[in-house]
This record gives sequence, structure tokens and C-alpha cells, in this order.
Amino acid sequence: MQHSYREQVTAFAGIWQSVKLVQQVARHGRADTADMEICINSLFEMEPNSFEDIYGNAKGLTTGLNTILDQFGDATNQRDMELTKYVITLMHLERKLMQQPAMLEKISRGLRQAKSQAEHFGSSTHENVFASIGELYSTTISTLKPKVIVQGEQGHLSNSNNAAKVRTLLLAGIRSAVLWRQCGGRRLGLIFSRKKLLSQTKELLNEAN
Repeated sequence: MQHSYREQVTAFAGIWQSVKLVQQVARHGRADTADMEICINSLFEMEPNSFEDIYGNAKGLTTGLNTILDQFGDATNQRDMELTKYVITLMHLERKLMQQPAMLEKISRGLRQAKSQAEHFGSSTHENVFASIGELYSTTISTLKPKVIVQGEQGHLSNSNNAAKVRTLLLAGIRSAVLWRQCGGRRLGLIFSRKKLLSQTKELLNEAN
């Protein structure tokens, strides 16, 4: 199935939104609930009928799209190397994960269970859902290398609910990295197609406003 460049950039925004939220939880102990819902719900859409089923419209990815502008725009003082490290690490982990069919199946089963929990509690951001997905991350992705080293306030990171949120968001970032690669995303392409990336990002943001 052919994917458009628009879909590629949408998935790329999904990665950046996930890591931006990880940073917010690690530093401040909280992040926007609606933004987190977008990321978590993308984990539950394992057999989507269309790309829109995964993320909804562009409005839900405003945080990720704005982060792309900060990271790839001309204002070098806006770039955040911490976020860049997270994204690079998640891309490495995505490649490792795709070579582990048994782990992929375990994650799929775990996400189906978490989706049932979300339906039961009426919210994908219920603490039990975060706990379930966080534990799933710990028993799967955490066994792979490289490890994601999350920086932040120790008081927030040592909180079990926040730790579960961070792990859930990292898994959502890997999910978006899978989609990005399936849509033709390549790291070299980010270097040579920066103007095209920024143009498509701005177009999506215009739709969101």
C-alpha cells in the first residue's frame, strides 16, 4: 500500500509528540491529557482502515507538529538535544523490535488487554491503563538496547504513576516510528528534505488551526 508524504510527516509528528510529553512528565509530573490520549489511542489502532483512524485529524498532533518546527526550523536556539536523543533511541529500538516477532506478539496481546481496560474505565488515560502498558514496556522494550535514559526531576520519575506514563508514551513513540518507516521515512531523508518536511508540517498546522 502506497503512503503519502503527508502520512509520513503525520507519523513523524506522533514520535515528537510522544517524546515531548515524556519530557513534560519527567520534568513537571504532568502533561496535557488530550495530547496523551492521541498517543495512547494510536497504540490501540493495530488494524486501522485509514491513517486518520490512528491519530484523528491534525489538531490532535499540534504539540508534535510544533516540536518539529522547533527542531528543524531556522531558529537553532529552539532545538532541544534531549528530545533529539529520545527520538534517535526510539528509532533504533523500533528496528530492534521489528526483528523480534515473539516480542511483537506479546506487545500486541498486551495492548489488546489494555484497550479492554480503557473501554471498561471509559478512559485511555486511566491510571490502570498506564500501569498495564507501562508494565508491558518493562517486560519487552526495556530488555532491548539501547536503553532510553529519561532525564527529569527524580521526585517525578520515582513516582510509579509517572513512570508508567513515561513508559507508555515511549511505546507510543515506537509505534509512531514503525508507521513513519512504513510510510517511507528514513533518517537521511530528514537531512536532505528539511524544507519539504517543514512545508508539510506547516500545512498540517494550518489545518489544525
